[in-house]
Amino acid sequence: MTKLTAEIGEFLADIQYSNIPESVLPVIRDAFTDTVGVVMAGIDQPISGILRRTLVEPAGRQEARACLSSRQVAAPDAALLAGAIAHALDYGCQTMSGHPGGVLVPAILAEAEVLGSTGEEMVTAFLAGYEVWCEIWRRNRNYHKAGWHPTALLGPLASAAACSVLRKLPAHKAQMAIAIAASHSGGLFSNFGSMTKGYHSGMASRNGVVAARLADAGMTGGPDAIENIQGYLTAFSSGGEPDVDSPSQLGKEWYLPRFKLQFKMHPSCFFMHRSFEGTMKMLEGRRIDPQEVESVEVTMGRGQVTVLVHHQPQNQYQAQFSGEFGIAAAVILGKFGVPEIADDVVSRPDMQAFYPKVKLNPVDEFDPRDPVFSPTESVVMKLKNGELIDSGPIATIPGYAGEPLTTEELWTKFAECTEQTHSPDEALQLFELLQRVDTLKGASDLPTCNRIFRD
Repeated sequence: MTKLTAEIGEFLADIQYSNIPESVLPVIRDAFTDTVGVVMAGIDQPISGILRRTLVEPAGRQEARACLSSRQVAAPDAALLAGAIAHALDYGCQTMSGHPGGVLVPAILAEAEVLGSTGEEMVTAFLAGYEVWCEIWRRNRNYHKAGWHPTALLGPLASAAACSVLRKLPAHKAQMAIAIAASHSGGLFSNFGSMTKGYHSGMASRNGVVAARLADAGMTGGPDAIENIQGYLTAFSSGGEPDVDSPSQLGKEWYLPRFKLQFKMHPSCFFMHRSFEGTMKMLEGRRIDPQEVESVEVTMGRGQVTVLVHHQPQNQYQAQFSGEFGIAAAVILGKFGVPEIADDVVSRPDMQAFYPKVKLNPVDEFDPRDPVFSPTESVVMKLKNGELIDSGPIATIPGYAGEPLTTEELWTKFAECTEQTHSPDEALQLFELLQRVDTLKGASDLPTCNRIFRD
């Protein structure tokens, strides 16, 4: 059995900005940019007010800006709030069965304000958290099947790893931070389609900050908390045998160049994006009367179908996990942004009438670019006159693994996300700073947004 918990601690104590591959820096910059953007897009979502009123502001401690606003709150609570909002619209970057950006960036920005960390240190912390996420993820991948939300399981470890690097913890304390964070892990798949899914991301972000602080103060945890036969990997096993034996690749081989971050152009689970885009493309230049559609069959990976659980969505949260909504949006709405996923759109009679026409067909094939997906998807639409419209194989879309968003595409998304919080000039300034986050003197270089949390 590998001494994985200890090896993680050693990796976190040793990682340096100078060792980061140049090729991954643009991806990390994009992750900071995208995450801040989706936080601004979700700033008025109901979970934002609920968390502020019940947990964040009553705590009273003032250490860091809440979502880059003028409100000062405790750093763990700043991480909680921004992490939850980052995932409220399911609009943030994803990979490895979860959403590292929405966990890591809020934790890093919050603690960096307290510690005075430089941009280089923030970027290094992000990569450290990402690599730990990957190292744990590869040992037991079927979390959804067992009823777990991977972001809520892997996120606390990744956040603790990032904060350990910001705090410059020695190996034995970083090891303890990981052990403590392991006892913070947990979030149920059954909460998908509700506000609690976003809360998972916020909890993971906050709990990593807390774990690193506790370890820094001297709290101990199990030295083999991850690999112990009664430890983390066993506890969250999907019924198979988790890999507790293979040696750690941390510090020997970088995961980020292989398991790339994927960036979304639509506010929903990424599992429905290829079929939406494929439907839009196959209907390009043609207007289909929804009432003339007899059926739509969508073929995609079994893991994707497992997550898209809401077949007759009634609100925004359910629509984010509904393949049926994605196809209806393509046919009826012709677009899929934040306005289109609002409750009053999801519940429209024409949308509700269309959902039962869509059927998701699972296949047991895996895409080496991201094993949670099938290699391709397809959409076949049958009209009442007998005509078949076939998308053909849909292998990729902008933002999917191997096809990153261009700077222009990312800016378009960022500008839309910040329409309610920033003027165009302010948004461009923030975007450009985030695109060179590793050159900043500190998180305080990012401008304060005075338009949010003014109540």
